[in-house]
Amino acid sequence: MAERDDQIAHEFPFFRVYKDGRVVVHQPLTEKITPSDDPITGVRPKDAIVSAEPPVSVRIFLPKITDPSEKLPVLLYIHGGGYCMQSAFSSQYHNYVATVAAEANVLAVSVEYGLFPTRPIPACYEDSWAALQWIASHSGRSGPESWLNDHADFDRVFIAGDSAGGNITHTLVSRVGKLGLSGVKIIGAVLMHPFFGGTVDDHMWLYMCPENEGLQDRRMKPAVEDLKRLGCERVLVFAAEKDHLFEPGRNYVRELKKSGWAGEAELVENWGCEHCFHILGNPREGKAEDLLQKFVAFIKQECVSELGPP
Repeated sequence: MAERDDQIAHEFPFFRVYKDGRVVVHQPLTEKITPSDDPITGVRPKDAIVSAEPPVSVRIFLPKITDPSEKLPVLLYIHGGGYCMQSAFSSQYHNYVATVAAEANVLAVSVEYGLFPTRPIPACYEDSWAALQWIASHSGRSGPESWLNDHADFDRVFIAGDSAGGNITHTLVSRVGKLGLSGVKIIGAVLMHPFFGGTVDDHMWLYMCPENEGLQDRRMKPAVEDLKRLGCERVLVFAAEKDHLFEPGRNYVRELKKSGWAGEAELVENWGCEHCFHILGNPREGKAEDLLQKFVAFIKQECVSELGPP
């Protein structure tokens, strides 16, 4: 058996590459929890398979149903973790998405996408796109998942994600703007502390994506034409002051507003806060609660406008 070469070829913030080709992720293990009903909020979660090959699955969160005839807005949530860590099934993301589902009264779908190094980028983008297409496949009320068939309002679909998930969110709505997506209407996108280019992480992303287009890759540095045709009506971006991704997040909103896009963009700056503080801590405390309520209000705004003035 060949001896391992422990000489380091590359050292990145989230993983190390050895000269023999091994990749060691610094935090590779994520404890995954099984779906179980929440007796307090009434939120019911369950898992579903989007694709067997490549493997893509989702965790669906159905809020407490008081009126069976009511159709609920749909939220596709994309977790963070630097494209190589975390899971839709971890306790942090399970609890966060369940909380949003309860607060916003939204049917939430959290996607489990492929991670580097097992599945290098662009697997994360393609898997998330497959999940969005899977949601849309239910618009005729005959898809494989009964909760979507019975309870989803496909004219009120939102996409949201944090960190890497925020970046993927942009890519999805730009793809909708370019290609369209039959059966659904994307109302809004929420990017929380999005992972865009212009930081020390650039070369790490390039390494994770062997088929990259260099530092100007439009997935990391959004192109003007992609911004101009975003396939949604509203965008909400959160940027945390103590996050090294603070300026890229702010710049995204500046460039979006300059692009000629016809929608509404809002930037919320989380002063004194670290990257993804709302996921890593208690989402119902302090500034994390403020972020949660802003997120929820962004979704509910469309619901209120559908009903008209009181």
